[in-house]
Amino acid sequence: MKTPDTEHPRPGAAILRTALRRNIGAMVAGTVLMGLYQAAETAFPIALGLIVEHTMQDRSLGSLGVSIGSLAVIITTVSLSWRFGMRVLQKANTTEAHRWRVRVASCGLQPVARDVDLKSGEILTIATEDADQTADIIEVVPLLISSLVAVAVAAVALSLADLRLGLLVIVGTVTILTVLAVMSRRIGASTQEQQARVARAGAKVADLIIGLRPLHGFGGNHAAFGSYRKVSTDAKRQAITVARVNGVYAGTALALNAVLAAAVSLTAGWLAFEGRITIGELVMAVGLAQFIMEPLKMFSEMPKYVMIARASAERMALVLTAPPVTTPGPERPEPGGDLEVEGLHHGTLRGVDFTVSAGEFVAIAAYQPRAAADLAAVLSVNVAPHAYGGVVRVGGREIADLSIEAVREHLLVNPYDGEIFAGTLRTNIDPSGTGRTIEAAVEASMLTDVVALHREGLDYAIRDRGANLSGGQRQRLSLARALAADTDVLVLHDPTTAVDAVTEQLIARNVAKLRRGRTTLVLTSSPALLDAADRVLVLDEGVITAEDTHRDLLAGDEAYCRAVAR
Repeated sequence: MKTPDTEHPRPGAAILRTALRRNIGAMVAGTVLMGLYQAAETAFPIALGLIVEHTMQDRSLGSLGVSIGSLAVIITTVSLSWRFGMRVLQKANTTEAHRWRVRVASCGLQPVARDVDLKSGEILTIATEDADQTADIIEVVPLLISSLVAVAVAAVALSLADLRLGLLVIVGTVTILTVLAVMSRRIGASTQEQQARVARAGAKVADLIIGLRPLHGFGGNHAAFGSYRKVSTDAKRQAITVARVNGVYAGTALALNAVLAAAVSLTAGWLAFEGRITIGELVMAVGLAQFIMEPLKMFSEMPKYVMIARASAERMALVLTAPPVTTPGPERPEPGGDLEVEGLHHGTLRGVDFTVSAGEFVAIAAYQPRAAADLAAVLSVNVAPHAYGGVVRVGGREIADLSIEAVREHLLVNPYDGEIFAGTLRTNIDPSGTGRTIEAAVEASMLTDVVALHREGLDYAIRDRGANLSGGQRQRLSLARALAADTDVLVLHDPTTAVDAVTEQLIARNVAKLRRGRTTLVLTSSPALLDAADRVLVLDEGVITAEDTHRDLLAGDEAYCRAVAR
C-alpha cells in the first residue's frame, strides 16, 4: 500500500476532524439531549435518597405525591431525551457514513485519478465498513461527554454527602480510563490489520467470481480456491485476535466498574455505620453506585470506539489522500469527432499512427490480441498520458490537456468484458435514465430476442454480473449500453466474440447504420464487422502495416486472409 502524502502525516485524524466539524450542530443537540438523559438517570437515586430523607420523616400524603410526581418527571425526561438524542445522532451518523462512502467510491471509480495500490474488493470494504466505523465518531463524542456529565453529577452529589465518596468516584474514574486508554491502542492496531485482511479476502473473492468460468475451463479452480482459503484463514485468525482483545477490554472495563461501584457502596455503608451520613444519603449512595455502572460502562467503551474510528479513517485515507497519477487538463474537445493516434508506444505497441475522421467507421484488425488490449487501455484513459509515448487527440485536443469528465463525455471505449450490474435490462442499457436511444440500441445489438423472451420486457430483472444471462446475451447487453450512450466517438473492443455468425452479421450491419455520421472505431477480427467498416487498419507487431477495405485486403493480402478468415 502507498505511503500517505508527506504533507498529511495524519490523514486519518484530518478525516475525523472533517466529520466532526460538519456535524457540529447535530452533535451539540445530541450532546445536550444525551447529557440531559444521563443527568436524569443520575437524578433518580438522588431523588430516592431525598424521599427517604424527608418524605418518610414527614409521613404526609402531600409529600408522597410530590415525590411520586418528581419521579414521573425524571422518568419522562429519561425516556424522551434518550429517544430524541439518539435519533439526532444516528441520523447524523448515517448521513456522514453515506458521504464518505460516496467519496471513496468516487475515487475508486476514477482509476487514472489516484495512484491507489488497492484492489476493487479492498476499496469496497473501505467504502462500506470503514466508512461506517469512521462516522461512528459522531456518536462517540456526545456519548462520551454525556457520560462525563453523569459521573460529574454523581461525584458532586456524593461529595455533598461526604467528600470522600466524591473523591472516590473521581479517582476511580480517572484510573479506569487510564487503564482502558492503554488497552484501546492495541484494539486500534488489531482492528486496522483485521480490516486490511478482510479487504484482501474480499478482493480475492471478486477476482475469483470474475475468473470463475476460465478457471473451470482449464481446471485451475482448486488452486484458486486454495489461495482464497489461505487469505480467508488469515482474516479469520486476525478476527479471532481482535475478538480476544475486545473481550479482554470489555471484561477489564466491567470488572473495574464493578470494583468502583462496590467500593462506593461499602464506603457509604461504613460511613452510615459510623453515623457520618444519614440513611437517606446511604440510599442515595448505594443507588448511585448501581446507576453509575451504565455511564461508566459507556464511558469506558469510548476509547475503544475512538481507536476503531481512527483506524478506519486511516484506511480511508489510503484512497482519499493517494497522490494523483496525473493532473488532468481543463480543456474540452472541439466539436466533431476526430480521433488521432500519433507515434503511440505502450506495451506491445511500437509506434502506432492512424486517424479516424469525424463520422467515419474504421476497424482495426490486430493480429496479436494483446496489442488490441493495449490500444483500448490507452484510449479508455486507463493509462495515464505520461505512462506511454506518443500523442492521442480527441476532437483536436490532446488527452493530457482534457479533463477526465470531458474525455468520458466525448469518447466511450466499451471493453470486451463489460460489467453487467444487478438491476434490469433497462437500467443496464440506460444507467442515467435518459431513455432517448434505448429502443434503437436494443435493435442494433440484436438484444430484441432477450427482451421479447420475458414478459417484463426491458424491466426483466438481471442478477449481479448478469448471472441469469448467457455469455452472448451479456455481450449484446454491454454493446446495447455502449450504443445507447451515443457518444461522439465510440470504440468497441471485440463486441461480438460470443455470438453466432448470423447474429454477428446482423449486428455489424446494424451498428454501421446506427452510427452513421458518428465516429466509430472497432478493434476486432470479425469478418462481418471488418466488412461493414469504411476501411480496415492492420495492426501487426505493434505497428499499422496495411490499410484498405476488408474485401481488397482479402484479395491481396494472404496474411490478412489467414488472420480473419473463419
